[in-house]
Amino acid sequence: MLMFSMGCVNSYGSYQTFYHLHQFPHEPTSTLAWIGTLQFAVMNLFGIPSGILCERFDSRLVTFVGGLIMGLALIVASFCDTHVWKLLITQGFVFGVGASLVFIPAVSMPAQWFTGNRALAVGIVVAGSGIGGLWLTPATDHMISGLGTAWALRITGIIVFAVNSVASLFMRNRLVVQRREKIVDLSVLRDWRFLFIFGGGICGTTAYFTPLFLLPSFAIEVLGKSNSFGTNLITIINAASTVGRVGTGQVAKSLGNINTLSLCTLLASLSVLVLWLPFETGGTVVASAIVYGLFCGGFIGLVPVVMAEIWGIQRIATIIGLLYVANFIGTMIGAPSSGALLDSVGGGTDFKPSIVFSGVFMAIAFLFFVLLRVSVSRSLLKKV
Repeated sequence: MLMFSMGCVNSYGSYQTFYHLHQFPHEPTSTLAWIGTLQFAVMNLFGIPSGILCERFDSRLVTFVGGLIMGLALIVASFCDTHVWKLLITQGFVFGVGASLVFIPAVSMPAQWFTGNRALAVGIVVAGSGIGGLWLTPATDHMISGLGTAWALRITGIIVFAVNSVASLFMRNRLVVQRREKIVDLSVLRDWRFLFIFGGGICGTTAYFTPLFLLPSFAIEVLGKSNSFGTNLITIINAASTVGRVGTGQVAKSLGNINTLSLCTLLASLSVLVLWLPFETGGTVVASAIVYGLFCGGFIGLVPVVMAEIWGIQRIATIIGLLYVANFIGTMIGAPSSGALLDSVGGGTDFKPSIVFSGVFMAIAFLFFVLLRVSVSRSLLKKV
């Protein structure tokens, strides 16, 4: 489920590169970035209703309907690939609605079934998004090159529906949540710890997609590399992310979940500001992609674990859904803003303003998680 919900989002860079260079060359980069932005933003915006549905209905039904919507969105988008606004609705918005019904249950489910190995279990599950991006990116690139974007969307839509339909059969809640009068319990908003995570979520997701969306174009337009080299950078990020999401789950057992989350966010920021920003060589770009992939994966995978550790698993689906509103805000700010910076400040060729934008916001997310760490325990040597 994560392989296709987040995996399709992570592989959108292949579509954006082709849209930008061939299909819609006169459209601003920021406009094209909105398609991928809407996928992730809407997936997060619908986190609260998805969490509520998981509490009140069988998760197998919720995830099946989500997969059906995702598949149909891509198939319908294949008949709309001559107009950007139609792709914004289908490949962007509608796909995001379906992905939310799959993503929220899939992320919250492992936290119900594991305790001591919770971080590792969630890390393995969330690694599915990296695996999805790992093979979907080159597969999408080859389908676009050989068959065009329309057939790439149709084939992906059919596969998404087929695989998700089978996977949904195995979803089972461990807990039966008692019905309550309040549809959404907002009392958690009075907890400073939640607000720190919420702030970190906004800033982290503001930064998150800029490397995924702009690294390929940077390699092609600034470094003079081939289209395949640019696409391979997305593959590298997703491969490293797969390793990082599992590996950080293991590291968290020794260092603590919040400590590891803070460290991952710091290193993700440095990979952008230290490796990507100052250099214009193929080697440093590849190094940046590897380091960023390793540690941005930890940022995505550890947040649900931290929330389960602090607030328990009884309301984990709705609490995670509430958190993903922060991700919605960050996503709506992030990729469109970095694309607008590239178009307006960078004149379409200078990527440095967008790179600084991404790196600085990831660094601010690190500061929020440090505040979370201090609010939980002021002992610097404590495993938290």
